[in-house]
Amino acid sequence: MQVTLAKSAGFCYGVRRAVELAEEAAAKGPVYLLGHITHNDHVIARLRQLGAVTVHTPEQAPEGATVLIRAHGEPDEVYRRLEQRGCVVMDATCPNVVRIHDLVRQAEEKGRVPVIIGDPDHPEIIGIAGCARRAVVAPDWESLEQILSKNPELKEKPLSFVCQTTAIRDAWEKTVENAKKVCTSCEFFDTICGATSKRQSEAMELAARCDGMIVIGDPKSSNTKRLTQLCARSCSLVRQVERGEDLSREDFRHIKMLGITAGASTPEWIIKEVYNKMSDEIMEIEQSFAEMLEESFKTLNTGDKVTGTVVAVTPTEVQVELGIKYPGYIPLSELSDDPNVKVEDIAKVGEEIETYVLLVSDRDCMVKLSKKRLDAAKNWETIENAVESKEVLEGTITEENKGGLVANVKGIRVFIPASQSGKPRGADLSDMVKTRVQLRITEVNRARRRVVGSIRAVAAEARAAAAAEVWNGIEVGKHYNGTVKSLTSYGAFVDIGGVDGMVHISELSWSRIKNPAEVVSVGDQVEVYVISFDPEKKKISLGMKDHSQEPWTVFTSKYAVGDVASVRIVKLMTFGAFAEIVPGVDGLIHISQLADHRVEKPGDVVAEGDVVDAKIIAIDEENQKVSLSIRALVDDGAADEAADEE
Repeated sequence: MQVTLAKSAGFCYGVRRAVELAEEAAAKGPVYLLGHITHNDHVIARLRQLGAVTVHTPEQAPEGATVLIRAHGEPDEVYRRLEQRGCVVMDATCPNVVRIHDLVRQAEEKGRVPVIIGDPDHPEIIGIAGCARRAVVAPDWESLEQILSKNPELKEKPLSFVCQTTAIRDAWEKTVENAKKVCTSCEFFDTICGATSKRQSEAMELAARCDGMIVIGDPKSSNTKRLTQLCARSCSLVRQVERGEDLSREDFRHIKMLGITAGASTPEWIIKEVYNKMSDEIMEIEQSFAEMLEESFKTLNTGDKVTGTVVAVTPTEVQVELGIKYPGYIPLSELSDDPNVKVEDIAKVGEEIETYVLLVSDRDCMVKLSKKRLDAAKNWETIENAVESKEVLEGTITEENKGGLVANVKGIRVFIPASQSGKPRGADLSDMVKTRVQLRITEVNRARRRVVGSIRAVAAEARAAAAAEVWNGIEVGKHYNGTVKSLTSYGAFVDIGGVDGMVHISELSWSRIKNPAEVVSVGDQVEVYVISFDPEKKKISLGMKDHSQEPWTVFTSKYAVGDVASVRIVKLMTFGAFAEIVPGVDGLIHISQLADHRVEKPGDVVAEGDVVDAKIIAIDEENQKVSLSIRALVDDGAADEAADEE
């Protein structure tokens, strides 16, 4: 027979903490336990032997006595009554339960109705409900549906849903799914304990592989009952026992694989007792139960790496179940080096987290952990390996100094010289602060904690790769979206993706221009097309003019002889002035047609840039020439006046 113990078995973080606090308090003097500290009569009997007294109401404890609140928590009213009696309160409420209390109080403050999914008679649920003046409590969706049917007005009210920490996930998810369909305004908080979920999933997985299962725990424990129910789904032989003496040889005679798990209220010594009973009756055990058990209760040392399960996230710390004698916690200052990171992005209840042990305190019964120090050690290895592998890393620019920039890469300070910033010499680097960049590590001195990186190297490689892609696919007439990089007197240089091409001034516009700046500016996004290219000389000639708008066609479709056009004077000659009628088509106003009187030189009448009205007096289709006249308009006006007088 092969015997396998579930990894998560026995006391959970909350119960272990409460029992240890009770043992410590009992050793110092009388302590009163408000309610059964756990659903296990044997644990309660043991604490009674140590001097702990169980009471069921605050009034049963003497005035001024030390009273311990169990992991299940208590209603707010209980705390008020204890305070009135002057009692010293030792609050061992599980952090997960404390979070639910806070959620219920916040819901009521916002005018919402708390809806609590769990066993109405369970101490945890009684305590949660006692944090609100009005709360709806139901064990499952079927019961809640009946409540909503009798009180239909609840469906229209804003509801805040929470659940018992030991709830079965399937039941909770069913409630969420149906409530979304029925209720108008809901918010849901998944408050199932991460350690509970892990324990349940491990038990189900183990039960599916085994012929028989033993679930150790008190029959009154809801956690143990749920484990038994879940195991029974996939294993035909499941026995729930309190002690080793409850086991029978006959139950496991034909079993080849036996699985064992234990509820959160089951102490170590009872699990060992069951093992001893099994070892007396089963001779062939493939894996030592005792070794596995001792492993689960081992202690840690400073500097150890350990993986645990996040059980709670508070404003000051992240609490971690380590599966050992003491609980662990990560102060927020030890969570991450990144000041902008959100806690919920790093630690989520129910998820595993790998940490570094900073301190094991037997006095405080806790283990102080650090995630950022473990991450830092791993990240230094990554940084060092990146020099050899030339891996491209990402970081955030945190500051600018006189020598260049400083980036945060995986929590490590990386200096980037100005010459490696990817910007031109003397350029302002301040606009790069707080931006994400890709860089390559060029130098690492871990002893001096000095790391140097280069943005330029990554940008150069990316540009070279992009340029190769452009040259592989370039062809005459192909269109690209590019960025104007620089301007000259004869044109503009445009980056079309790693390669710069030149747009001659004559190809920038159909209009007559003297400077490229009249059409484009550095940084503009433009559409260009390839006119010609030379792969050997790495030269590309580009155009920007829209050939679908051929100027002469546009002109002839819009104007005819005799029409009057608003034109712009673009050039003065001794014999007249050229004026732009439409972009790409100029007309000549002969000196004799500039005015109704003799003109010595065109500059006496018009100047470059002037916009004037002119009459089209001739169109030469073959040579695409146009003759204009300002004088004709004056003559036409005089003729009209004479006609009017006549």
